[in-house]
Amino acid sequence: MAMKSRWMSKAAVVALGLSLGLSLSSCEKARDLISGKKTDAEVKETEYPEQVYFGDTHLHTSNSSDAFGLGVRLGPEEALRFAMGEEVTSTTGLKAKLARPLDFLVIADHSDGLAALKAIHDAPRFLLRDPLLQRWHDELNKGPKESMAVAMELIDRFSNRTLPPDLMDPKAQLEREKGVWHDNTKITERYNTPGKFSAFNGFEYTLMRQGDNLHRVVIMRDGKDKADQVQPYSSLIGTSPDQLWDYMDGYEKKTGGKILAIPHNSNLSNGLMFQMTGPGGGPMTAAYARRRAAREPIVEATQIKGDSESHPFLSPNDEFADFGDAGWELGNLTMEHKKTPDMLAGDYVREALKRGLAIEQKTGVNPYKLGMIGSTDSHTALATGDEDNFFGKHSGSEPGKLRASQPQNLGPNGGRVGWQYLAGGYAAVWAKANTRGAIFDAMAKREVYATTGPRMVVRIFGGWDFTDADWKTNWVKAGYARGVPMGGDLKGGKGAPKFLISALKDPMGANLDRVQMVKGWVDASGKMHEKIFNVVWSDAAKRKPIGDKLPPVGDTVDLKTATYKNTIGAAELRTLWSDPEFDPKIRSFYYLRVMEIPTPRWPVFDALRYGAKIPAGARLKDQERAYTSPIWYTPKA
Repeated sequence: MAMKSRWMSKAAVVALGLSLGLSLSSCEKARDLISGKKTDAEVKETEYPEQVYFGDTHLHTSNSSDAFGLGVRLGPEEALRFAMGEEVTSTTGLKAKLARPLDFLVIADHSDGLAALKAIHDAPRFLLRDPLLQRWHDELNKGPKESMAVAMELIDRFSNRTLPPDLMDPKAQLEREKGVWHDNTKITERYNTPGKFSAFNGFEYTLMRQGDNLHRVVIMRDGKDKADQVQPYSSLIGTSPDQLWDYMDGYEKKTGGKILAIPHNSNLSNGLMFQMTGPGGGPMTAAYARRRAAREPIVEATQIKGDSESHPFLSPNDEFADFGDAGWELGNLTMEHKKTPDMLAGDYVREALKRGLAIEQKTGVNPYKLGMIGSTDSHTALATGDEDNFFGKHSGSEPGKLRASQPQNLGPNGGRVGWQYLAGGYAAVWAKANTRGAIFDAMAKREVYATTGPRMVVRIFGGWDFTDADWKTNWVKAGYARGVPMGGDLKGGKGAPKFLISALKDPMGANLDRVQMVKGWVDASGKMHEKIFNVVWSDAAKRKPIGDKLPPVGDTVDLKTATYKNTIGAAELRTLWSDPEFDPKIRSFYYLRVMEIPTPRWPVFDALRYGAKIPAGARLKDQERAYTSPIWYTPKA
């Protein structure tokens, strides 16, 4: 790691490198996970996916400069140990452990300024040359309040490209970050355990134009040998998504490996994430649409900073479209620009899926053929999406008395309130084995779904000749043999498509309220439509539909004790459903939304455990949910 640096002297870099090296060496002596491990190739894959694997594709550690500035001191090793089920001590000194381990993890630290604030904090002050960096060093070493102010200033300067010249120099950044990246891939390799736990190499490309969020998480299918042939790609180098795709093309050509990107927090892009136009503002071309679809097969539809599946303004007939919207519809990520209603259509996934059909009708290619996942985007190094075990967005919002009512000042137009953060979500992947290769390939095929936290097990197959008799056989095998799973494309057939639909409750969680089919289509004139069907629900004998609506499932939440009862709802919901309004001439998509019964949100647990005062108007309970990847239908040419 002894390299030249323009903003830190060589001596300082060498000292930091020795420190990091000694730390890593001691970790290796204490915990060697390599011996006796299988390779991906040695893990037997099933004939078709028989198990769903839950994980987090979007976790930040102390190597993310915003996380470090916000106080986080846990690194990649602690993050992996926690995800695998071990107890760790959080930055604020709390014991932290998952009730159930995850199956996979992607540490996605920001490529912009990778470990920069950590290096500034650790460096001897007299070796820092820039006055701003000297001030940051001083404030980072004072305390949480001053450190947080540095993090906010860093985010603002990255957004507006006003960093010191040395930090804006891409070559200097690459030189400085190389050692950090190689240390990260070494740790990831050590914890990757094919057949038991998959640890992926990845990073976050943090493109942000004056606060308009165009971030992508980038995941590599490969191990250290290939990942080390490149470095994380920064938005200081590439200032548009297609330049990131150039980097991805180059990675695959150079290494023979595979790589994909996952857009996230489209709800904070102020209309830019899912545009109808091409990058120059003109009509989107087939070539551009094809490239985007190939490079970005899935989207992060739910996470701590809000839910991006739908919005009441776009879906006024959807009674459940407001989940996780509170506060996040006010403006972009940094609140530099307020959001106006005309921006919403470019911010939400359901609308993007409809826009994709409209673009395909004109160009022959769908740029927004997106599978859906959730992930945390936690900046604590703790990948937990559970309401009763929520460790916050960053170390300043770890469990405590004040976090639910704390203002989150992110820009000149004010901010949001702590309670508006969500305690979610997770990525659910139907794969043939728990290996990097199998999980990555399932993501590339979009055989994935999003959950806001609970681990419900959801499957859907679309076909033309399914019957109720299939439930009495191996219906999953029948689904693959005679149909397509979530993320697939229905070819033409006779009659209307039929869907095998199954949802099982989280074995440690709440019962299910209902399963809904969300259908979107574009008519011959190019107009976009949507409709939501309640396809199966609990207590069906008493809950009779009124038009397109169902009576509420009920509510057993006790806010005083932060509990609920599974005396309502169902442990399993299953049905064979056929579209009663199917038109074989119309492009369409179908995806499931699976709803739990109401349960308490994390601020209620804080009130019970810490005596937290909950702000007026705070949302205290909600219906957690899952969104599957769609199944698409395209008419015969």
